[in-house]
Amino acid sequence: MEYQGLATFYDTSNGDGACLYGPTDDVMTAAMNHTDYETSKACGAYVQVRAANGTSITVRVTNECPLPCAPGQLDLSPQAFAKLAAPSAGRIPVTWRLLSPAVSDKISVRYKTGSSPYWCAVQAVGHRNPLARLEVETAGGWRQLQRTEYNYFLSEQGEGCGAAIRLTDIYGETLTVDALTIRPDVLQPTRLQFAGH
Repeated sequence: MEYQGLATFYDTSNGDGACLYGPTDDVMTAAMNHTDYETSKACGAYVQVRAANGTSITVRVTNECPLPCAPGQLDLSPQAFAKLAAPSAGRIPVTWRLLSPAVSDKISVRYKTGSSPYWCAVQAVGHRNPLARLEVETAGGWRQLQRTEYNYFLSEQGEGCGAAIRLTDIYGETLTVDALTIRPDVLQPTRLQFAGH
């Protein structure tokens, strides 16, 4: 599916954003408009952006562009925008679509600061395709956790904290991560990655 909108750019400073991936040296990033951000579902998505002149780039979504960002709009890093048009243009019409690119990295999992067996927030990082849901294993079976605007999945009563985690991408592929020790703010690697599409 192809989307139409405007591309603008903003000061990305250290590269962190609403997706809470943390600072990054990656300059090919974008903030997704509020509508298409979908309560952080866009976080980590790879997007191919094409300008009217035919030039295209690939960026990774790391932030949300709040209103008045219009549906379809992407707020790019200055470096990404400069590959499409002169910064003096300020805003340009673009089309964009989701990609499922070749990636060498595997998915990592991070527990948020303050996580414990009694309350936790879990984040997946480095997934090739956008996440549709994250579930944790409980005594009663798999339980889907609520997604937050800040790109963590929340277990407010501690159910499944420290247990196995099941990740499902927007294409329906499911990966199961073995139980991980709750180590807040530590990226814990897995050997897993979603298939390309």
